[in-house]
Amino acid sequence: MKRVKSSEIELKDRLVSIQRVAKVTKGGRTFSFSAIVVVGDENGIVGYGLGKAKEVTEAITKGIDDAKKNLIKVPVINGTVPHEQYGKFSGGRVLVQPAVHGTGVLAGGAMRAVLESAGIKDVLAKSLGSSNPHNVVKATIDALANLRDAYTVAHNRGVDLNKVFNG
Repeated sequence: MKRVKSSEIELKDRLVSIQRVAKVTKGGRTFSFSAIVVVGDENGIVGYGLGKAKEVTEAITKGIDDAKKNLIKVPVINGTVPHEQYGKFSGGRVLVQPAVHGTGVLAGGAMRAVLESAGIKDVLAKSLGSSNPHNVVKATIDALANLRDAYTVAHNRGVDLNKVFNG
C-alpha cells in the first residue's frame, strides 16, 4: 500500500454515512453518532475514516482527521483505472472496471464517494456483497490499493515497458 502524508496536499472531504446509535441506560436513552468520511485530492489520493461522538459535527470532524491518517495513492490513467480489480472487506465485495472516456462514474452511493474523491472520472463499478457503507468503502479502498500501473509492473519485474505489453 502506498501511504501518503496529508500535510502537503489540499484534500476535499465527503460524508458517506451517519448513524445514530442509542445506548439504553436506567436514565433513558443516550444517543451518539458515528460518521464515515472519505477524503481525497481528486488526483489519485484517497482515504477514509470513522468518527464517533455525542454530536454530529464532532463525529464528522473526527472522521476527517482519521481519514487524513489513512491516505493511499491510486494509479489513475486517462481518468480511469488501469485494469479490472476485485476488492473485499468482510461481507463487502466490489468490482471495479476501466471504462472509455465519457462513461462517467457508474457506481452506487458509498463506492461513488470513494471513486470520485480519488479522481477517477470514468469507471464501471459494482457492489457484489454487503450494502453496509462501512464494508463497501473499505472493500473499494482495498480494490484501489491493489491496482498497479504498467510502469510499476515493469519496474517490479525488472524488464522494459514494451515487454510487459508484448510478452
